[in-house]
Amino acid sequence: MIPKNVAEILRNHVVLEVESIDRMYLNGYVPLLQSDGGAASFIRNHLGKPFASTAAVAPMSHQFVIDIERFAQQNGVEIVCFAKGQRKDDVMKEYFAKFQPPEGVLFIGKAQEKAFVFRTVKRKNPQTGQSYPWLVRGTALPNHYYFYIVDDDFGPMFIKFCSYFPYAVKFCINGHEWVKRQLTKEAIGFVALDNGILSCDNPQRLQQLCLQLDEQKIDTVFRKWLARLPHPFCSEHRSAGYRYNLSNIQLELSLTHVFDRPMAGRQFFEEVVRENIDLGRPEMVQLIFGRRITRRTPSSFRTRIVTQGVVPTLNVYYKKSKIKQYYKEGRGLRTETTINDTRDFGIGRMLKNLDALRQIGFSANRRLLDVQTISHDCTMGDEKFMSLIRPSSKHGQRISALPFGNVRVQALMQTLCLFALVPNGFRSREAREYTSQLLGAFSPEYTSGKMTYDLRRLRLHGLIKRIPRSNRYQLTDDGVRASLFFTRAQTRFFRTAFSSPMCTEAKPSSVSIHAFRKAYKAVDGFIEKLQLAS
Repeated sequence: MIPKNVAEILRNHVVLEVESIDRMYLNGYVPLLQSDGGAASFIRNHLGKPFASTAAVAPMSHQFVIDIERFAQQNGVEIVCFAKGQRKDDVMKEYFAKFQPPEGVLFIGKAQEKAFVFRTVKRKNPQTGQSYPWLVRGTALPNHYYFYIVDDDFGPMFIKFCSYFPYAVKFCINGHEWVKRQLTKEAIGFVALDNGILSCDNPQRLQQLCLQLDEQKIDTVFRKWLARLPHPFCSEHRSAGYRYNLSNIQLELSLTHVFDRPMAGRQFFEEVVRENIDLGRPEMVQLIFGRRITRRTPSSFRTRIVTQGVVPTLNVYYKKSKIKQYYKEGRGLRTETTINDTRDFGIGRMLKNLDALRQIGFSANRRLLDVQTISHDCTMGDEKFMSLIRPSSKHGQRISALPFGNVRVQALMQTLCLFALVPNGFRSREAREYTSQLLGAFSPEYTSGKMTYDLRRLRLHGLIKRIPRSNRYQLTDDGVRASLFFTRAQTRFFRTAFSSPMCTEAKPSSVSIHAFRKAYKAVDGFIEKLQLAS
């Protein structure tokens, strides 16, 4: 049986669920060398040079390159010059396939890349007219050295050194590779998915291990390899406080659902792409990321769908961050939040903030799935539908009907859809504003009295409820389902079905009867496909 909606797919066809850090791209920097004054102090006070100039640190840069070449020669490590446009990961996979030891350096990659550096410019003394050197921040294209490493705990990773002062470092790890190594050490059987886990003999322990990867373990492995590799700062420099700290550049936080069969995954994306094309709207972005959206929020709030082969990829953007949802190797649904700037969420970039960032990413992944699930669960039975469209009474109170197809009722239902996931509900004024816009020319004077009347019948039908000690209303589960059902049935089926002119023949011919029967069957199938059957 083919599943009908997202909720059913996630409820009945998921055999493994894993939340984990995926890739982390970290910046290694020396705090004392992040300003012009700090660099000048290093050269004049620590190195003892008479004036601050990059010429004073040129011997350090030259010695660092010599140390790298000597390290490669002594350890039998090849230095590979990357060609422009060459995929570095492909080169790494070739060396990794031939690597036998439990840990070590695979190879050293060399590439010329853009970097922020200090430059020396000449300035003139306005009184004497004499020129003097001055340090400024700028960019250059120095050589970078990639140390591709296999670690016993973290698996494949790399550390990249800039060969020019102040010798910035980039550090890249993969949380899924770390988890695979821990499962192997604990003798827990598992089947690997590319950059993930397909199956595991102990799913509970798998999730526990994923949550144990923290900033302390990451910092420890970073310093472990800094001690083994050539270092631009000697022990004397490090003792004086010129040591590397780590901060976040890019953090990927993933939620993976492995399906029991490939068909379930394809069905999921067929439903999701059709229903959630507007997830990038400001209202949806605010719900998913839990951040307030204002007119000054710098983002395009867009949803992008990219199709590779037969399976699409869904992308939802917020500022510099995004959520990506795709089908991995025909078995796993990967929902992944990528944080490119931690300040998008009011959090600093330091590695110590990893736990707070992890909570934001995991929460965003869950919220996206919640939006998709609620969006699909809108079917309702005949009894419930009839109770809405007919007048009734409850506890002696008369309840006015909500006639399906009525312009005012349809506008109300569309308005409720806008507030379906808002945690703090909505006010009468807010609902009236949207409903008036939807009614347009049909009701130029949608007064507050009419809004009060409509809210009363929505409340008595159990579609909304008043939030205690406030003047705000909140949708109930029945309200979410009813508003989605009314809106979709009208826009997808009835508006489409009745848009063509009706046949006016007095006596239908056999051809028209055959065509009508064919159309009748098609409509039945269409209703089933749109999930409108009761």
